[in-house]
Amino acid sequence: MMQVSTLSPCSKFRGHLWDPLMLEFVERDYPHPYPPKMSEFTRTFWVGLEQGRFLTTRGVVTGRYAFPPKPVSPCDWSEAIAWVELSGRGLLYSYTTMHAVPTAFQAEAPYRVCIVDLEEGVRLVTRLLGTEPVPLDHPIRLVAVRYSDCVSYAAKAVTG
Repeated sequence: MMQVSTLSPCSKFRGHLWDPLMLEFVERDYPHPYPPKMSEFTRTFWVGLEQGRFLTTRGVVTGRYAFPPKPVSPCDWSEAIAWVELSGRGLLYSYTTMHAVPTAFQAEAPYRVCIVDLEEGVRLVTRLLGTEPVPLDHPIRLVAVRYSDCVSYAAKAVTG
């Protein structure tokens, strides 16, 4: 069953207290089932993630973020972009549990996939770690997931 938030993305972040920017690391002692591809352009993103930083690009003229990072601003097609660090903090917009999965991910099934609205206005899709139910609009933190062969990212519900 898919769940979807009814709040507007702009109104959700007022009143939340957050931790510093550095992402928490989650360790995995096995290889990533489908390692991400790194290009010369995305190298900045992946190196930042290895350091616990969640980076993306932002149009210099428009000031709008693009995720995943892009070599041009998708708003005005300008090549004037800058790498910026995102907080990794947001709210859960939606999630679902995956039972029928691609062959590469069968050993990890079932697992959850979610949509997160980051406080900077970026909306992204990633894995939601854990098995406990998480209410929509609940605070979420992105985490760096360190596999034996690479690093990736996922979301985790904020507790406490």
